[in-house]
Amino acid sequence: MSDIKLCIACHKPCDVPKSDIYLPVQAGSALHDPIPGFTPDNSGDNISDQNPMFSELTVVYWAWKNLPCDYFGLVHYRRYFTMKSKSYQKNREELESVLTKEELEPMLKQYQVLVPKKRHYYIETIYSHYAHTFDGKQLNLTKEILQKKYPEYVESFDRVMNQRSGYMFNMFIMNKKLADQYCEWLFDILFTLVKEYSADGLSGFEMRYPGRISERLFNVWLDYQVRSDVLDPNEIHEVPYMYFGQIDWKRKITSFLAAKLFHKKYTKSF
Repeated sequence: MSDIKLCIACHKPCDVPKSDIYLPVQAGSALHDPIPGFTPDNSGDNISDQNPMFSELTVVYWAWKNLPCDYFGLVHYRRYFTMKSKSYQKNREELESVLTKEELEPMLKQYQVLVPKKRHYYIETIYSHYAHTFDGKQLNLTKEILQKKYPEYVESFDRVMNQRSGYMFNMFIMNKKLADQYCEWLFDILFTLVKEYSADGLSGFEMRYPGRISERLFNVWLDYQVRSDVLDPNEIHEVPYMYFGQIDWKRKITSFLAAKLFHKKYTKSF
């Protein structure tokens, strides 16, 4: 039987699925009082104290360095993979609808990487949406870092930046060996980016740019794995996801259009 660990990135007490595949991990635990029953992300080799910048990636880093398992994945305390229909979810408690071990194991035998359903921007590319809503210089600098450190990835970077959809939320499930390779590549780039990009004057919301850049880089990494024949496209499988909570769609859509038409930057999450 494979050892599967899906880390739940949490920053406050919350209900979590009662299954041995789910591990609730307190993100940024070095900066806060411990949450009883949750695993802290500040043991062993960790970047827990950098959580204000790296967000849920402090959990990813901790798992990469300290968590022994065969398969590793990341979900959020309010966002999970699910195989249940929306009609089913509405008639059940939310946690009853999350992906189960019985549903996951057959997929892991068939696929190498599980990802959330793509987010579509339609009237924006990955690059233009980021540049309109945040600071496009962050993506430009990321490309420069790739050109120096991983030039073979530049073509994939350009391809992804011109797409109008991508896998977001830093959610994934894959075997630990593959996840380790991804993390080694990802954090090397992000640590360099943090050193080279001045964060002076950024708000707390803006400071979280490494986590946003990583969402885009995950797509770059996947594209390169396919182009270099490490992964077959059919080995990457999209899984639906569910969100616990209410999204203010009116404000979200209005802000999206304001960013597109008037370059008005995002100032908070939706």
